[in-house]
Amino acid sequence: MNILNLFKIAYTALLRNKTRAFLTMLGIIIGISSVIAMVSLGQSSSQSINSQISSMGTNLIMVMRTSQRQGGVSIGSANVQTLTEKDVDAIRANAQYVSAISPVVNGGGQLVNGSNNWPGSMMGGNSELLSIRKYEIDSGTNFTEQDVRNAAKVCLVGKTVVDNLFTNGENPLGQTIRYNKIPFKIIGVLVSKGQNQMGQDQDDIVIAPYSTVQKRILAITYIHMIMASAESEATANLATQEIETIIRDSHKLKAGQEDDFQVRTQQEMLQMMDSISGFLTVLLAAIASISLIVGGIGIMNIMYVTVTERTKEIGLRMSIGAKNKDILLQFLCESIILSLIGGIIGILLGLLLSYGASAALNWPFIVSVPAVGISFLVCAATGIFFGWYPAKKAASLDPINALRYE
Repeated sequence: MNILNLFKIAYTALLRNKTRAFLTMLGIIIGISSVIAMVSLGQSSSQSINSQISSMGTNLIMVMRTSQRQGGVSIGSANVQTLTEKDVDAIRANAQYVSAISPVVNGGGQLVNGSNNWPGSMMGGNSELLSIRKYEIDSGTNFTEQDVRNAAKVCLVGKTVVDNLFTNGENPLGQTIRYNKIPFKIIGVLVSKGQNQMGQDQDDIVIAPYSTVQKRILAITYIHMIMASAESEATANLATQEIETIIRDSHKLKAGQEDDFQVRTQQEMLQMMDSISGFLTVLLAAIASISLIVGGIGIMNIMYVTVTERTKEIGLRMSIGAKNKDILLQFLCESIILSLIGGIIGILLGLLLSYGASAALNWPFIVSVPAVGISFLVCAATGIFFGWYPAKKAASLDPINALRYE
């Protein structure tokens, strides 16, 4: 008997019990759709996170203060004063692979405009900070180095701040807002960037000259962070090594002495997020794969029932010349058909679910071709693996006993 006839016979036999066949396929459908959806969403979230991190600049380098330790216990970095403007000047003068650099100080407080107020954060930097952080000016102008030297009370504001302080749609340019009772003149409005990979609103920000934030708001002489841009993504590691060497020299740290600062790059963040996202995707896909095993067990159970119900039919076919191999292949084909049809439906359902979830979460929709291909092969393998034993049992029946079976 040829394979085509075997599949025709198997398909006709399954059509006799459509409801049972569908319920048998349900486990495969759920398993495959879960795996496809989890893998697709995992890749979508990873790409979304990577694109958001890249929007800050893949050549971004951050120099941060290290945490203080007391008795072997970390007590935070709030009062650490290891970074200063001298470090920035040293990097600017000696770093070959750094294209832009800015000292950074941060403060939090209440923003007020007339009767409107908003709890916001203020970031202090120099005129290069916007290019380093990939911010663009929608209207107005950036502050100048002259503003930095004079600690001018001027600022740039994000869209969220504008929406909450200028509720009547007024033009914010040239307006004066108060930050912790200190007046600041708005000279520029930033282009909206939305939320970052951590869900933080990047438009809820006020940027001012770092000297203004240092002297007029925080009353400090040190800086919280140094942000720099490497000349290119390819030279980011070289720029990082340069910065580490320059700051160690600036801080007069001896060989073997621990750094009192830490340097981080966007590449490290990308690698870390990719690693976490990849692990979660594999974990979720592994959990979803359990449904495939359950579906396979369901196929085995139904095939056992089918063999028992059709014992007389098996005996009759054997008595008119069907070989054991023919009976084995017939029931194996039924099992494979159940798995493949369930797998195709599961793949389509998984893609539909992942598309809907990606649209709802505003993530890119990604079809994982390897996942779809592997899922299809797994369906066939599931049908063969879980259908083999019931098919073998059917093929090993004694024709005489099968014909006498009631």
